[in-house]
This record gives sequence, C-alpha cells and structure tokens, in this order.
Amino acid sequence: MPQPKIKLVVTGDDFGYCPRRNRGIVDCFLAGAISNVSLLVNSSSAKDAAELAIRHCIPIGLHANLSEGVPVCQKLRRDSTLVNDNGFFHGKMGFRKVLQKGLLSMAEVELELQAQVKLFCDLLGHLPSHMDGHQHVHVLPEVRDVFARVLSEYGIPFTRVPVEPSLQSCSWLPLPLHEFYTQVEKDAWDSSTVFRAHGIRWPDVYLGLTTMGENMSVSSIKRAIGKALAAWQPKSPLAVPQCDTVRGTQGPVTVELMVHPGYPSDPQQGGCGQGPDSFSQSAERQHELETLMDPQLLAFYKQEQIQLCAFKDL
Repeated sequence: MPQPKIKLVVTGDDFGYCPRRNRGIVDCFLAGAISNVSLLVNSSSAKDAAELAIRHCIPIGLHANLSEGVPVCQKLRRDSTLVNDNGFFHGKMGFRKVLQKGLLSMAEVELELQAQVKLFCDLLGHLPSHMDGHQHVHVLPEVRDVFARVLSEYGIPFTRVPVEPSLQSCSWLPLPLHEFYTQVEKDAWDSSTVFRAHGIRWPDVYLGLTTMGENMSVSSIKRAIGKALAAWQPKSPLAVPQCDTVRGTQGPVTVELMVHPGYPSDPQQGGCGQGPDSFSQSAERQHELETLMDPQLLAFYKQEQIQLCAFKDL
C-alpha cells in the first residue's frame, strides 16, 4: 500500500517566553519549518509575540499555563490554591502534587483558564484556533473536565492529546523521563473521552515526546512519522478515540508534531515572572531550530507528500 498523504501541524510551543525564543520561532515559521504556534499569555514577551504573529500571519493558539509563573487573573495572585507562598504557580511537578492531594480548586482553575482566553483575545483580536496545556497539565484528572468545559464555552475546536505511538519502544529515554511521559500518555488516554463528549477534536496522531531537544534529528523525525503511520489505523488500539469530523474516511492522516525551537534565552531576560528556566536557556532550543530548518527534512516532507498546515486548516 502506498504511504498515505499527511497533513502535519508542526507546533512551536512557548511563543512569548522571551525575545530570543520569539525570534527563533518566527525564523522557523518564515523558513517553512513550523506551521503553527502556541502562545503563553502570562510570559514576559507575550505582547511582542502577538505582534509578530499578526505581522507575519502566523497561525496561533493558546498554550494555557497553570504551572509556571504568575496567574493572569488578578484575584488569584494571592490566597489562591493555584499559587505558593511566593505568589507563583506550583511548577510542573508541584502542580501535580497539589492536585493529587486534593488541594486544588477547580473553580480557580476555571477562572484562570477563562482569564487566559480573554487575554489572548485582547492581544490577538480573535479566539485561539486551538488550546493545549503547558507541560501537559490540561490532561490531568479533574483539570481535563474544566479544560474541556472552557474550550466548549468559547467554541475553541482543537486541543492536543499527547499519546505517541512509538513511546513505549524508546528504551533509550532516561527512566524518570520515560515514567513521566508514560503518565502523560495515561492521562491523555483518559482525557480523550472527556474531550470527545464536548465535541473537541485533535489530530489522528501526536508526536513530540520522543523527538525533543537532543533527541531531535532529521532521522528521528522521519522515524517517528514512519512508526506513527505504520501503527495508526482508525480502529486500532493506538488510535485515540475522537470526533469523526477531523478527517474523512478517505482523507489524509492528520499529525501534530510538538516542537520547542528558539535561540537560547538570555539568563536575565524572559520567563513568566521568575526568569527563564534551564529548558529555555539550553542549547537544545537552537538544536531543534536548526534541525527543523534542515533542507533534508523539508525535502523529505515534499517527497513524501507531507503538507505542513495549521489547526485551522484541518
């Protein structure tokens, strides 16, 4: 059987994090290496990112943030279950610990998500075409229900369901990272039923956990796409249940590739209120940028009839 044609959404996450991340993401988009971005509205360079998206007509969604920096909603910045004693979100793992202890108010989660959607609209002049969660918090228990309700309330049609077909075969991932990704996948599987009940859609295949940072190369992206297509069948256990309106029975397979390109952050500039983290300062950001812009990868897309597009094009 010939390889099916693919609609590939290459999403640059963390747009707005700092000026150097913004510049790298824009360079990638102008080179045809990414096709979609997700904006952190509580980041230090969110306004600049929004202006760049408008200037360059970059398809843009909301990277909802409940784990890093400061809430957008003013009244949640103190005496809130979402923040620690210093007024900052609890962090990637801290958020999960507070949630597991039953100490997180879902009413406050909803208020913050609504505030971030409203700020996105103020910055861009329109609703996000898609909305996912920074550090995958949107698929966590309880949070997923609130997240789906907010998407439905605002009519935001697309989200991300991070279940990657080749994850379990990647024995080379460090054990702590593999365990975290495995838990993300389990939460994502469980969230798919909730999202589907609210009429929310997502691409047929998700990629990105196994191709991040130093693990990204032209060959690793090719391999991930190949494995995904080999594994994906509409009725297979690897096909996360979703709305049938994403693709027709004869249509192309839709894929999202999550990426984090950029130029490494200046240690004194960026972040969401606490300065840029080590992830953003890492040389891996530029490594991703250079890999995504590699002429060999762009030629591969053309050769295999892989069409880069945005969520709004699905």
